[in-house]
Amino acid sequence: MTSDLARLEARITRDLDMIAYPEGQWVPRHYVDGEPVHDVVIIGAGQGGLAIGMALRQQQRIDNFFIADKTPPGQEGPWLDYARMQTLRTAKTVTGIDLGVPSQTFQSWYDATHGEGRFDTLSKIPKEDWAAYLAWLQHVHALPVRNGWNLRDVTEKQGYLCLSFDTTDGPRSVLARKLVLANGIEGSGQWMMPDVIKALPAHLRAHTADPIDFHALRGRRVVVIGAGASAFDNAATALEAGVGTVTLLCRRPEIQRVQPYKIIAFPGFLDHFGTLPDSQRWGMMRYLLNVREALTLETWNRATIHDNFTLLTGAPVTQAQAQGDAVVLTTPQGDITADFVITGTGLDINLHTRPELQHVAPHVALWRDRYPAPPGEHDARLERYPYLGDGMEFQEREPGTMPWINRIHCFNFGTTVSMGPCGSSISAMKYSVPRLARAIGRDLFAEDFLEHEARIKSYQTPEFPLTFARDLPQATHRPVATVENP
Repeated sequence: MTSDLARLEARITRDLDMIAYPEGQWVPRHYVDGEPVHDVVIIGAGQGGLAIGMALRQQQRIDNFFIADKTPPGQEGPWLDYARMQTLRTAKTVTGIDLGVPSQTFQSWYDATHGEGRFDTLSKIPKEDWAAYLAWLQHVHALPVRNGWNLRDVTEKQGYLCLSFDTTDGPRSVLARKLVLANGIEGSGQWMMPDVIKALPAHLRAHTADPIDFHALRGRRVVVIGAGASAFDNAATALEAGVGTVTLLCRRPEIQRVQPYKIIAFPGFLDHFGTLPDSQRWGMMRYLLNVREALTLETWNRATIHDNFTLLTGAPVTQAQAQGDAVVLTTPQGDITADFVITGTGLDINLHTRPELQHVAPHVALWRDRYPAPPGEHDARLERYPYLGDGMEFQEREPGTMPWINRIHCFNFGTTVSMGPCGSSISAMKYSVPRLARAIGRDLFAEDFLEHEARIKSYQTPEFPLTFARDLPQATHRPVATVENP
């Protein structure tokens, strides 16, 4: 560790000590047949899960939690996995995971590890540095991450959540009062691949979120289906690895060049979108999710600088046929032959596709259950999003049938229609993480209120004795501080 980083860590300790009031653990412990119940279990130790863990501890003084992640240590989140961009797409000054503590910001960490003032030379944050920053936050705050823990099932036991995990040491079950699904952008559904591509032999195709050996594709013909940022990232990665050609197919007649998520990055939207009436939330997100996001200039340049890159618009794939070790794709622009196909065709939000939610999904209220869209505004894709409460909690599809459902909070892309992009956007964490932590603290307090009430009413510690101060030895009643009159 460098001396600058050691000083920064000492500064964090001091900063947190200065804002620690009120201190102390306040949540009563719960047990079922002698088995301890965790106040919170967080699924996912990426940026969302770590930020929520920090907020529970630093802002709500809740410490009876752990963070489960299915990956080995150091592999949490997408940044060293399928995230094939070179930098984050957001502004380098983005904050949120730091919880408003300047010494916890990426800028402070970067200057401490790369040299004072080096942050000023960055245009955007390299993804490897962001991954290192997250790993440092996990270490410096000693966050309780359990790696190799993969959530397999969620059921109920005596009103609590019973969570079943596959772990590196075999099956494990724990009880929890709250569950937070901070398990990545696909945590409420699955990545989509067109059926005609899915029907191809597995060695001829992959999704942008899959492991891909790009160097094995050197000199080969690659087709990328999709025109979003991840599609371009994979196209550029393939070109940099030395593939023969990359043809990117965009089904729309024009590629999206306007980034609507940039214009919504203001406090009103990020903090208060979830409080709007259903009709306004539905209309806004129906617009945003159908317009889609644009890629950044850096992402565009990274792919289009290569002479062996081709972009075809108005080219949806209508048929795909394997011919030996090649694929022939049929589009309105003609047939295209490829040696390998990569799809960057988006995400399908559908809780029923999540095996760990097999006992939960049938009972969760979706937008189609709560909001009858007006004629002309129906959208089957958006109607499958969960209809969340103000703390991002699942709600019962049929009230009164499974009340334990609201112990589960959603913090992934499934939040989008209800709360805006707060569970998948770094830009929104400044507002969404404290909101979720407050909701958890609120619910735990309300559930335990009778116990708190009894403790408050039984509190009988006097602040002073009945002996007059003039009757005490002089040393024992000396004023603590003196304010002099001017």
